[in-house]
Amino acid sequence: MKKILFVCLGNICRSPGAEAIMKARVRSAGEEKEFLIDSAGLYGGHAGALPDERMRRAAGKRGYQLDSRARAFYPSADFVDFDMIIGMDDENIRMLNRLAQDETERSKIFRMTDFCRKNTSFSSVPDPYYEGPAGFELVLDLLEDAVEGVWHYCHSV
Repeated sequence: MKKILFVCLGNICRSPGAEAIMKARVRSAGEEKEFLIDSAGLYGGHAGALPDERMRRAAGKRGYQLDSRARAFYPSADFVDFDMIIGMDDENIRMLNRLAQDETERSKIFRMTDFCRKNTSFSSVPDPYYEGPAGFELVLDLLEDAVEGVWHYCHSV
């Protein structure tokens, strides 16, 4: 089983979006038993909340249902429980690397945009929280592209 955790700051926009898109990709391939997909935030202030309404609305137009509840990233458990921990931006990656206890844990950290195949000019998935509708659409474009890359990576290792 491949265990993937998507991580952003608050776990209400980008990481639940990536989680929903990856779950849809896994479901379409009939491989639900082959993957464990989750998301978390490095800031726990939104714990228990549904994803941002604007993100749910934009994702819903593309056929994705964002229904997970925000949770905090727990280093002692998440570095053990997941094979891949995928951060959305440079700050997420820096924080994850600081939280990692050793090289084994650091080797599980990946940057989401490193999996992009079409949108290769982006070095991070920008936080759409303070953006308008176009910001959410851009994030979904990047996440769809990167999830396809994650999918292929998981089937190549």
